[in-house]
Amino acid sequence: MTPTISDDRIAAIEARRDELQAALSSGELATDRLVALSKEYAEIEPVADAARELRRLRAERLVLDGMSAESDLELREMAAEELQDILEKLPLAERDLALKLLPKDAADERAAMLEIRAGTGGDEAALFAGDLFRMYQRYAEERGWRVEVISASAADVGGYKEVVASVTGQGVFARLKFESGVHRVQRVPATESGGRIHTSAATVAVLPEAEDVDVQINDNDLRIDVYRSSGPGGQSVNTTDSAVRITHLPSGLVVIQQDEKSQHKNKAKALKVLRTRLYELERSRLADERSGARKAMVGSGDRSERIRTYNFPQGRVTDHRINLTLHRLPEILEGAMDELIGALISEDEAARLGALGE
Repeated sequence: MTPTISDDRIAAIEARRDELQAALSSGELATDRLVALSKEYAEIEPVADAARELRRLRAERLVLDGMSAESDLELREMAAEELQDILEKLPLAERDLALKLLPKDAADERAAMLEIRAGTGGDEAALFAGDLFRMYQRYAEERGWRVEVISASAADVGGYKEVVASVTGQGVFARLKFESGVHRVQRVPATESGGRIHTSAATVAVLPEAEDVDVQINDNDLRIDVYRSSGPGGQSVNTTDSAVRITHLPSGLVVIQQDEKSQHKNKAKALKVLRTRLYELERSRLADERSGARKAMVGSGDRSERIRTYNFPQGRVTDHRINLTLHRLPEILEGAMDELIGALISEDEAARLGALGE
């Protein structure tokens, strides 16, 4: 249910927009103040436009309500027809403004760290992890995002035991944040001669990438070990101590990076992953402190939560959180995820609007 927004609040929004417009037009602002007010104006302008449209519709409704009491039949009929149009537009305008007033997730515009790990199912799980990573790569390509592999542990049969990648572009975290959880696949493995359907799983985690200013890491809190990289089966693939293992002593988090031949590059990538995971720990702590914050979301981001099933025999994808089934499995695996992701975002918005109205 969309909460009712008072006329006083609408007036306050429009007044603030006018104040900012006047201040920015004065030409008397210091650079830092100009930057701050320009940013606030860019944020409030679409909200004020939605508020103005809602105020206009409400005013027209009052006028038309008055006209419906006129003695002139033709005037009453005309008013009734126009009133019907206004009554259809009003709920949409109310919802549009309410959505624009919802608190923004500060991380929505950030890049994201995408982590995919094979779960139950052995070789088939690794192949599925590879399919998921390819799906996200294709989706990123469609949206003009860039995907950079941070680390990858390939499986002997193909796919990945684990792959970690950085995804950069506009609004990455906002569109990928509901992908965290357990993804399950039901299909006949290529190695299965009997044609039996197997169920395997892979775990996906999507974390907003941290910037240097978000997480201050004290060098004294780190234990850094270096050693020689090794490939499948333990054979040495590098004759220098280039692999890096960083342990963050206060949290116990451990990050290992060995994909690069340079110890310096491995250390930089490991610190990037560590900073992102520490940032997510703090975000999770703050979310838990906010009453009902996680209940109002489509998914908590809990990696143990089974969120989606990809059923190959039936060609369907089912998202269990919103009870949505799409019979477009091949297209979705090729990156056509907008319908699925859009439904998750809409459900989250509806849940948060409902929470505001309680």
